[in-house]
Amino acid sequence: MHLFVRSRRRKSHCLTVSCFCKSHSHSASPHLFPAPTQIPDAHLPHLPVSNSLPREAPSSSSTSSSFPSCHRQCDPHDDIVASNREIAHYIRDGDIGSARRVFDGMRHRTTVTWNSILAGYAKSPGKFREARKLFDEIPEPDSVSYNIMLSCYLHSFGINMARAFFRKMPLKDSATWNTLISGYAQRGDMVQARDLFVEMPKKNEVSWSAMVSGYVECGDLDSAQKFFEAAPVKSVVACTAMFSGYMKSGKVEEAEKLFRQMPEKNLVTWNAVIAGYVGNGRSEDGMKVFREMIYRGMSPNSSTLSSVLLGCSNLSALQLGRQIHQLISKTPLSRDTTAGTSLISMYSKCGDLRDAWKVFLEMNQRDVVTWSAMISGFAQHGLGNLALDLFDEMVKDGMRPSSITFVGVLMACNHAGLVEQGMEYFNLMVRDYGVEMRPDHYTCMVDLLGRSGKLEDAVDLIKKMPFKPHPAIFGTLLGACRVHKNFEIAEFAAKGLLDINPRSATAYIQLANIYASMNRWDQVAGVWRSLRERKIVKTPGYSWIEYKSRVHKFRSGDRVHSELSSIHSKLDELEKKMRLAGYVPDLDCSLHDVGEEQKEQLLLWHSEKLAIAFGLIKLPREVPIRVFKNLRVCKDCHTATKYISAVEGREIIVRDTVRFHHFKDGVCSCGDYW
Repeated sequence: MHLFVRSRRRKSHCLTVSCFCKSHSHSASPHLFPAPTQIPDAHLPHLPVSNSLPREAPSSSSTSSSFPSCHRQCDPHDDIVASNREIAHYIRDGDIGSARRVFDGMRHRTTVTWNSILAGYAKSPGKFREARKLFDEIPEPDSVSYNIMLSCYLHSFGINMARAFFRKMPLKDSATWNTLISGYAQRGDMVQARDLFVEMPKKNEVSWSAMVSGYVECGDLDSAQKFFEAAPVKSVVACTAMFSGYMKSGKVEEAEKLFRQMPEKNLVTWNAVIAGYVGNGRSEDGMKVFREMIYRGMSPNSSTLSSVLLGCSNLSALQLGRQIHQLISKTPLSRDTTAGTSLISMYSKCGDLRDAWKVFLEMNQRDVVTWSAMISGFAQHGLGNLALDLFDEMVKDGMRPSSITFVGVLMACNHAGLVEQGMEYFNLMVRDYGVEMRPDHYTCMVDLLGRSGKLEDAVDLIKKMPFKPHPAIFGTLLGACRVHKNFEIAEFAAKGLLDINPRSATAYIQLANIYASMNRWDQVAGVWRSLRERKIVKTPGYSWIEYKSRVHKFRSGDRVHSELSSIHSKLDELEKKMRLAGYVPDLDCSLHDVGEEQKEQLLLWHSEKLAIAFGLIKLPREVPIRVFKNLRVCKDCHTATKYISAVEGREIIVRDTVRFHHFKDGVCSCGDYW
């Protein structure tokens, strides 16, 4: 019978959060950030773009001079313990120079003293020579000394040099073996890790956990499970690793079962659960787990909040995201770059670009991920010129763009219809920055060329790719073929997509849409018949809107929402107003072989129109209506939303799989280019 072991609790350095705040408000100053639809394309608002903004002067309590210096207040030669404590303090603060001065001033040193200063050098990048010299000078090195040096070899020179040092070590304990096993596991060399594990004379919880974690990271869930089941004691580390493995493989039920069996859960465990749910498309469950974690008194870290904010983005839960922001502002995480970047992404994806920009401006430190997130935010909202201006500022600031940065840049060119600029950035990626081209970059370029009607150029680009096309590339080309009604290239794209994934619903559905737009109803029926015969499930389209921290979902022709009667009445009222203003339903967007009157009714009940009507009923006039859709918004809904924004005098923001659309006064920010 296997046992679960409880590990000792470690003190958290995060502030304990007792509850969520019920309200949160951010209002960017108008001179800092004009409304998204009013941002001028000609120039970027003034940016304090220095990557290292002025910091507040540290309080006297945080300076090293305030530390009760043992070598000033007492004799370090007689008080080894106090000096050791002071060295450890400096090492924790990363001040190796001050630690060395205390060390050099000591007349008497123990092996603990030597190990403390050795660990400081071992953790400092580029200090291997000093660490090795210190190690050679230790009068009586113990197993801790050797283990510190082994880790130093591993981090400085890699696994082979560490293995050579390992062979010569006269003292080896469990930590020694575990260090090398973990080194091989982290490198993905599970054959060597397993050989060492078998050779290891006495295995402990860490040994078993390292093997389980290694196999999980390598994607070998079967081997991970075998080691997990064979482990005599199930540590919290091994359980968490196995849980993550189940989640990454989509085995959510097995993961949940394991989670329920765990007698103890640490912060890493809770983070794995939240990230697992969010990564498997169950963000609502992830949010529930986060609330339970807070209720149990756990303090979140940047990893926790990154997953939670990603969940908010997936759900478009702006109000919850704002509560998380307020939570962050009350902890040291308010100065954390990762947390700040996650907030930028959350606000951008939830349709609040104003607060995303405000967070960006207020950050003390920005890394390449931060800049990339803000560039992508501008791009997704159709502010291509601002995205490109920000990219220029990033380069001027000395930040080297990454592969992800260029995805945002190419997306900006795509959404702004900047074909020539897009080609230029696509070419300089490798030429000027040495960034390797990836499928995402090619997908952006195919989309850019396809949307501008250059379908033949898009096909040529696909044929010249240095690797096999990704399914998304053919799916993107299919979408462009539908817009431009190019059946010949559509068949090429559909064949390419089905060659990669014979069960791709996208290929069949896009072909059916193209046939329908050309009134080839027999061929439409044939496509649907093929879907049924192959038992391929079509992803259902739906839209949702947040109201009072609750997400309301709608499907086309929805008949289950509790307020459907009011929604239908509102849509009937809107249709009359829109027709008086000049709206004519686009019947090509109705893919059913039915009469015109029925097509008009089906179009009126599209999911995004239902969600917009709900927002008009529930939300005050001064609040923008934010609607989100899991598929591309259709042409008729796009046109109708422009009319609704005009006749109702409301700002409406719609996010689909392509971009954000800001509708106001009968105009969309995309310029009808999407």
